[in-house]
Amino acid sequence: MAGAPSNPEPFGGVFRGRRVLVTGHTGFKGAWLCQWLLDLGAQVSGIALGPDTDPSLFQQLGLETCLDHHIQDIREPAAVAAIIRDFRPDFLFHLAAQPLVRLSYEQPVQTWETNVLGAIHVLEGLRLLDHPCAALFITTDKCYENREWLYAYREADPLGGHDPYSSSKAGAEIAIAAWRRSFFPEKSPVKIATARAGNVIGGGDWAADRIVPDSMRALAWGEAIPVRNKSATRPWQHVLEPLGGYLWLAALLADSSLAGLPAPDPLLFRDAFNFGPRLESNRTVAQLVRELLKHRSGHWEDRSDPHAPHEASLLNLSIEKAFHLLRWRPVWDFEETIARTVEQSLDTPLALTRSQIAAYSDAARSAGLVWAGLQGAS
Repeated sequence: MAGAPSNPEPFGGVFRGRRVLVTGHTGFKGAWLCQWLLDLGAQVSGIALGPDTDPSLFQQLGLETCLDHHIQDIREPAAVAAIIRDFRPDFLFHLAAQPLVRLSYEQPVQTWETNVLGAIHVLEGLRLLDHPCAALFITTDKCYENREWLYAYREADPLGGHDPYSSSKAGAEIAIAAWRRSFFPEKSPVKIATARAGNVIGGGDWAADRIVPDSMRALAWGEAIPVRNKSATRPWQHVLEPLGGYLWLAALLADSSLAGLPAPDPLLFRDAFNFGPRLESNRTVAQLVRELLKHRSGHWEDRSDPHAPHEASLLNLSIEKAFHLLRWRPVWDFEETIARTVEQSLDTPLALTRSQIAAYSDAARSAGLVWAGLQGAS
């Protein structure tokens, strides 16, 4: 983009030496984000329950020894507020959540407590800060009232959700917007935005009831991949895609001049943003599994159950807002995403994780994305 400031480092170097608090840091996305932040030179602290899978990417990367590690339930407001107050973060990424649709049918109350009240507890902790902090709350593409149409959902579309998980994330979005308007005005040192990402895949995800880890486990055990919803279409993207968007949005919250816009509105980035893949990466579950099998020998079986809990069949995100305002766009196509995921799915040592972060950043730089460290990118 002509006139953009020179950013020799990724994200304008804004994370180097800064205090960054990540909730949900022991999870799949949280572990990837923490490793990237550490590579960017940040001082990282985390709030989360212990890893809920074995193995876990958090443990495989040895992150417990690299950051300020708090095992803490975000449903406990006083403890959450105390950690935020004592750490005094310059940046905060709220990822802690109950993230599974099917589990939300079994634990609806706990899902709402974690996803809605947990977000509110973090917001209340931020109200105690008296210094600048850019805070990004991560929700989901499933927060929209899904009408099973081909239309790509935009940030201004109605929120909702058929299941307890989706509806809880819509509730979190409503609460965050209300707190932002009520307690964090334009002059507030705390700046808040939300991010809604599509279906994220990548090495190090070992959760149950997710198609990629379920597939990799089945292949490792010499079993057929169980596919329960083969025709469902999702916006598949590598985990580094939305994380790059999150980091860039947080950087712009902290320093809007990085966008290279003439006299940017100070409220421009304090809003909701979608982060999804290219349109051609919206594929069915069956197409995803077939692409996985190009890299690993095996087969799959249709395990459709007409009595299974409801899950959306069609979901597509519009990323026009992120493209035009953030100058963000996806880097890896569907095939590259699957190849990178399979590369890491059986073994995720630190060196390979860091090499993928570096490869993704290099690809973004080659593609001319301004966050990756280029002057005049668009």
